[in-house]
Amino acid sequence: MAARKSLLGPTPRHPELDALLESTRSILVTDEQLQEQRVSFAYGNAPKNSRITKDSVREASHRMRIDQT
Repeated sequence: MAARKSLLGPTPRHPELDALLESTRSILVTDEQLQEQRVSFAYGNAPKNSRITKDSVREASHRMRIDQT
């Protein structure tokens, strides 16, 4: 059996990534952008060779209501 590295060691430093993450903390996402992200996610998870298009996902998302409690 191959030896495995321990996952409990110190986390590596990534200053460039940390700077990018910090710069995005103040960006607000609009409702329209969030809706498009949902459409893109649903379309990306649709089966290949299906008749599902981004437009059909967008239309279905307008017909559906999601209760957020």
